[in-house]
Amino acid sequence: MNRKRGVSALNRSGPRQPLSVSKEPLPQPVLDPSKRAKFETDENHGLWGFFNKERKALSTPEEDHAHGRSWAVEELRNKSWEDLHSLWWVCVKERNRIATEAFERSRLKAGYGENEARVRDKAIRGTQRSIKHALTERFYAWEEARKLARNDPEINLSGEGPALNPQLFEDDATGEEFEIDGTQEQTKGVPAPA
Repeated sequence: MNRKRGVSALNRSGPRQPLSVSKEPLPQPVLDPSKRAKFETDENHGLWGFFNKERKALSTPEEDHAHGRSWAVEELRNKSWEDLHSLWWVCVKERNRIATEAFERSRLKAGYGENEARVRDKAIRGTQRSIKHALTERFYAWEEARKLARNDPEINLSGEGPALNPQLFEDDATGEEFEIDGTQEQTKGVPAPA
């Protein structure tokens, strides 16, 4: 037999025995604004990142539609690691803001702005995809350079001493020797390489 049988929130038939929390009085809301406690909010609080610049709960469709295009991989190849890192987290914050507004829009059943937010989110995801692509290219280039450096006798990968040890080599045209790094003076009209 079910011990909870007959207990219903709809018919307001509560539990048959009193609970321990029922002895405590419930707090009453303060309806008068003059009696409410004054709280000061930090203007640079991190949670403001979930809202737009005007700190409104929802952006208008015009505000969501007014955005640029995604960054292309070609543009991101020339950016530094710090720039790509910063741009990635700007994209994350923007996607969090869009997700917050989408949740609020569905909670309020606003009925507008979903398409504009979806298009903006797609552009941001395109930028993030381009950032990943540029970083993947850099990783593969780094790995290829490491493989080449392992087989190069002039490069020291042990971490002890200088990394580059240029050796003397013979120029095919004149048959004379000179150093690669350009510290030795020119020999008989053969310029030191730049």
